[in-house]
Amino acid sequence: MHIKLFIPGPIEVSEKTYRAMGEPMIGHRSGDFKALYASIQPRLQTLFGTTRPVFLSTSSAWGVMEGSIRNLVGKKVLNCMCGAFSDKWLDVSKRCGVAAEGLQVEWGQPILPGQIEKALAQGGFDALTLIHNETSCGVRNPLPEIAAVMKKFPEVMFVVDTVSSFSTEPIPMDDLGIDVLLTGSQKALALPPGLAVFAVSERALDRARTIEGRGYYFDFVEFAKNQAEDMTPSTPVIPLIYALRSKLDDIFAEGVEVRHARHAKLNAIVHDWARARGFEFFAPEGYSSLSLTCVKNNREVDVAAWIKRLREKHHMVIDGGYGKLKGQTFRISNMGDETEETVGLLLGALDDTLEG
Repeated sequence: MHIKLFIPGPIEVSEKTYRAMGEPMIGHRSGDFKALYASIQPRLQTLFGTTRPVFLSTSSAWGVMEGSIRNLVGKKVLNCMCGAFSDKWLDVSKRCGVAAEGLQVEWGQPILPGQIEKALAQGGFDALTLIHNETSCGVRNPLPEIAAVMKKFPEVMFVVDTVSSFSTEPIPMDDLGIDVLLTGSQKALALPPGLAVFAVSERALDRARTIEGRGYYFDFVEFAKNQAEDMTPSTPVIPLIYALRSKLDDIFAEGVEVRHARHAKLNAIVHDWARARGFEFFAPEGYSSLSLTCVKNNREVDVAAWIKRLREKHHMVIDGGYGKLKGQTFRISNMGDETEETVGLLLGALDDTLEG
């Protein structure tokens, strides 16, 4: 029995996407692969809002997140922390053996531009990491305002994770001055896990060339050298790249701006449903994710039992809260290929199973 996923990742994958993964295998050093990579590059650049090349990594986004630390930190990194995944970035930084400091706020609260400016003004930092859309608690950090602050500190590399926001709203890398913009396949792009997609500014590449011990697998300089020949440094996950090509066909057939508007509308529908049933939101007003909703369990519902009923009766599943928020929140995804019809069916099923 197919259980339809409304969790924040991995999310539901369409039959069209699965079929695309079944294309015949090709040699990853062949002209066929070069043609495949070259064919998706312009559309990826459009989505990234960049003239820079876009790289493909056979890894989760965490590979590129760690790679950003290894490639760019010579002095000290400031890790902005507002939830489980952004908190983890500090631990990753320390395990990479670099000097790192956390800018910690309470889970669900946004990272504010003034907090970043105050921290960076102390000096000593040469990189900053930010998760745009903290999936664990549904908070969306004010990226344009933070980017404006970052331009006051040109020596600090600006690394942004957009795994659950990429393609759901405009994120113009070049205009914002982002040095590394990265995403993964399994959330907003509605692909299976296993592929990371990212772009690196010229000044970040220049920085990477000066860093010793940056390794090989996630070496930005190696990615740039190989991409110039429509290649990847290591063996690429070709079926997922076929799937990415198919997804880009879908995105541009729908229209990028239309896709953005669809995500905003579906998100608003979920928010309206939650308010009407007396629930509150974990993220403060104005800082909520557009691709998922983290709902505060202020009604003290038995979330685990509710999800069990939803799964057994309607073959759908939502998330019962991440980490220390388990049971205190629940999360509903509206990203990827969802429509008013599919979200409406979910919300009807949630109503049907809310009471035991």
